[in-house]
Amino acid sequence: MNKQLQELIQSIEPVSEEKISYTARYLDTLTKPPGSLGRLEEIAKQLAGITNQEAPQVFPAGVLVFAGDHGIVEEGVSAFPQEVTIQMIRNFLDGGAAINVFARQISAELQVVDVGAAGEIHDERLVSRKIAAGTENFLKRDAMTNEQMDAAVLAGAESAETMIARGIKCLIVGEMGIGNTTPASALVSVLTGCSVVQAVGHGTGITAEMKQHKRKVIEEAISRRGPDQENPLDVLKKLGGYEIAAITGAILAAAQARIPVIVDGFICTSGALVASRVNEHITGYLFAGHVSQEPGHKIALEDIGIAPLLDLGLKLGEGTGAALSFPVLEAAVRMRNEMATFDAAGVTNK
Repeated sequence: MNKQLQELIQSIEPVSEEKISYTARYLDTLTKPPGSLGRLEEIAKQLAGITNQEAPQVFPAGVLVFAGDHGIVEEGVSAFPQEVTIQMIRNFLDGGAAINVFARQISAELQVVDVGAAGEIHDERLVSRKIAAGTENFLKRDAMTNEQMDAAVLAGAESAETMIARGIKCLIVGEMGIGNTTPASALVSVLTGCSVVQAVGHGTGITAEMKQHKRKVIEEAISRRGPDQENPLDVLKKLGGYEIAAITGAILAAAQARIPVIVDGFICTSGALVASRVNEHITGYLFAGHVSQEPGHKIALEDIGIAPLLDLGLKLGEGTGAALSFPVLEAAVRMRNEMATFDAAGVTNK
């Protein structure tokens, strides 16, 4: 493993139990019955633990959308052609995608990072950290080399660090990559121990026949690659994607900086699963924006140990579900920081 990556992983500390306990006591002094705001109170406590602050903030948020292509699409596992990845990157840059709309709604900075798209875009609005023009077809060979995987993880980490340096208080991760439910399904199956049948859904709209084919491709690929379940980076190297590796890195960097992360859908959660396996403290820094229609997403969330904030039947990706859930974190912070205490309001406490 790259020394820089190893140092990043080892530098992440657990969330502050002291600040969580302090916040729990403080919330019970606010003008409400104890625990009556349910999960909002749990979120407020977690945010205090993450930031190590008594009065945490989550605004402004930043959205990082990582893009990459996948050699496995050669096997006919996607409903869309690979060139859609590049077309959608242009759409992101022009502000026309769903994630652009939802990022504007929450006044979040949005940055698109190309870590492995198969085509080229020369646009100053795009951050290019391209490792290669798509991963290898992991049915035939490992998706990445060790060096490529390390570079992709560090590209994600450095992208997050740059955004954090500009002042964001919450990181939202998203992705774009035609065919990327296939590596995500493979990662989740291996790392959680669930079957490929349990992990694989319809992606962005494949037929039942294609879904069965996709399962067979993944099962055969796992058999051929022989990933080490106990070594999450080996699984990522053999079966993953550049954007998934970058998401892993972004999460690690945010945790190192004590910044909360809202994880989006199935693809992002597969990256979060890898991150949580390389450092056990990561889980405390994560919020699950929503649960998607991909069956493997729920399995991955349960394995990590985080519950979704929303369930809106989404299956788009891009960071959309995470962006939509951001106001819930903002509400938890406002509740903690703006509600009156019983004493201040002159209200009798039971």
